[in-house]
Amino acid sequence: MPPETVAGAAPQSPADSAALLVELFTEELPPKALKRLGDAFCAGIVDALRVRGLAGADAPVEGFATPRRLAARVHEVAAQAADRSVETKGPSVKVALDAAGAPTQALLKWAEKQGASIGSLTRASDGKQECFWYRSTVRGESLDATIDAVIEHALSRLPIAKPMQYQLSDGHTTVSFVRPVHGLVVLHGARLVDASVLGLRSGRTTRGHRFQSEGPIAIADAASYERTLESQGRVLASFDVRRGRIDALLRERADALGASLGDESQVAALLDEVTALVEWPAVYVGEFEREFLQVPQECLILTMRTNQKYFPLFEADGRLLPKFLIVSNMAVDDPRFIVDGNQRVVRPRLADARFFYEQDRKTPLAARVGQLASVVYHAKLGTQGERVERVRAIAREVATMLHADAALADRAALLAKTDLLTGMVGEFPELQGVMGAYYARHDGEPDAVARAIAEQYLPRFAGDALPASETGTVLALADKLETLAGLFGIGQQPSGDKDPFALRRHALGVIRMLVEHRLELPLNALVDASFRAFGERVAHAHAELETFFYERLAGYLRERGFASQEIAAVVDQRPAQLALVPARLDAVREFSRLPEAEALAAANKRIVNILRKAGDGIGGAVDRTLLVEPAERALADRIAELRPQVEARMAAADFTGAMTLMAKAREPVDRFFDGVMVMADDDRVRANRLALLSGLRHLMNQVADISKLSPA
Repeated sequence: MPPETVAGAAPQSPADSAALLVELFTEELPPKALKRLGDAFCAGIVDALRVRGLAGADAPVEGFATPRRLAARVHEVAAQAADRSVETKGPSVKVALDAAGAPTQALLKWAEKQGASIGSLTRASDGKQECFWYRSTVRGESLDATIDAVIEHALSRLPIAKPMQYQLSDGHTTVSFVRPVHGLVVLHGARLVDASVLGLRSGRTTRGHRFQSEGPIAIADAASYERTLESQGRVLASFDVRRGRIDALLRERADALGASLGDESQVAALLDEVTALVEWPAVYVGEFEREFLQVPQECLILTMRTNQKYFPLFEADGRLLPKFLIVSNMAVDDPRFIVDGNQRVVRPRLADARFFYEQDRKTPLAARVGQLASVVYHAKLGTQGERVERVRAIAREVATMLHADAALADRAALLAKTDLLTGMVGEFPELQGVMGAYYARHDGEPDAVARAIAEQYLPRFAGDALPASETGTVLALADKLETLAGLFGIGQQPSGDKDPFALRRHALGVIRMLVEHRLELPLNALVDASFRAFGERVAHAHAELETFFYERLAGYLRERGFASQEIAAVVDQRPAQLALVPARLDAVREFSRLPEAEALAAANKRIVNILRKAGDGIGGAVDRTLLVEPAERALADRIAELRPQVEARMAAADFTGAMTLMAKAREPVDRFFDGVMVMADDDRVRANRLALLSGLRHLMNQVADISKLSPA
């Protein structure tokens, strides 16, 4: 047994158990972090209770989080943990007893330290040797004695990047927390538990809504916590309940207006944020002047969602309506003042967006290109103007490889970054690319150029849409490849969890475009073009960047459901055409279902090992005059028969057909290994047999290295 292990525990009496409530009443917490803070506080409380034996592993737990409180309620918490029997390991028998079997000083001193007599000790193996053990009973910890430590543990687990230091009311004590804390409630059932943390003593009184509460609220017991806050304090304490209420109110209002809330991912993100801003939600309808709809709707949507936390409303075809929904923290009978106030606030924001839009259009994008030479891109990689020239060079090469319009790709790359100099993108960086497309159309640029500018950053995140247009795909590839080559070339590769330039995301974007658009562009050719655009400015880290791509490719394929062995069989060969990798993997999967697959994979692995041990210089043509054994002649005949058939299917990209053909090789392969000694004494015969196996390996592994499929 390891030292200090629990050997047994008495069952806890249900009479000693009750729900435990811990609440911190604070000043307004950071809304974007509220859900994580609430979850972490709840997890910290229950973990600390379980470690001390005060709560079981399956004890129900509930978390609460509002703009001004974090709380956790754990059910079935014991007032006193059960006593436990502890086995403590002492010295080994070899050390503890002398030659006559009498206790040594080592054993006597250890027993004295434990407060035990020699006769009370037992002997047992610890898995390696026989040792002395002492069994004692340790009294379980009490909730009252450990509650401060339980809460402190939960506080230490909170994801607080920059805690705030503030002074307590005594004028000299300074404490640290995410926001100042003004109240602490700790109840075990209906009993107040005396606790002291962050300079506060626990009580049973909390506060409700800042404006609509009835005043200080006494919590009678842990079980009635959220009901009391709702009825007396006008607070929905549960984050999830509050979010559900807001969601239902929003959709009810939108349906009544015959409108929709728009993109669900955007709605969900904003819903999380407003849930963290209100305690007693109500939803009202606001409006703005229809003339603002002349501004690109992306600008208006971003203004309302980002700056004002409003929910824009849309027609069935996706067009923006001059209406929005306000999530208020005040439920009132007459909301006119709330609605009017919010409408007055949003109008200047919309007017600013209209001003930027009108001013930006006065200067064509082409006239802004020269200004990019004064915008620093990276200290070691130059200006945005220099970067644009590199992206242009890569885009022209990619377009040529795809037989696309290189002139359109070049024009799109030339103008792609000019919207960074506009007032609208300066105010709303999230609109880069989007505004460039609007301004390009206004300037009379070809539609393909405008679309490409809008699509240049796609995909922005995992699962995001890919560029839909040909020129947009070329530009997006060129933009990401330039970033990857430049940063790899100056040694700024991702390290561990650190990826400040999002290079993993860029590489995955390239992979997704190549695979999902089935672009037959050799990866090595793309990497070469990317480094060529830099000239001698950076180190040409071709091998490192290609390895990075194949590592990302393996992860991408795992997420698509392929097994590690299947992926290794294909990706470890570092295929240049990533577009064909899924088809190769499908072929591997089909091959694995064949009854001959396991034996051929094992044979292939055996061939790999034989050729590896034989060393370099293996290969060349097989000399049929040296094929003396019937089994090796039969194998050579089968290889000669299959080679043109396999090559024909490979040329047609029929990978499944190519691999299925290899099932015909099983019988002669088995006979060869059963009856032929590869490493013959005769040098010429041995070399010829190795050449035969080398040819077989090449034939078998044209689609994938099937030796990777062998578990042996």
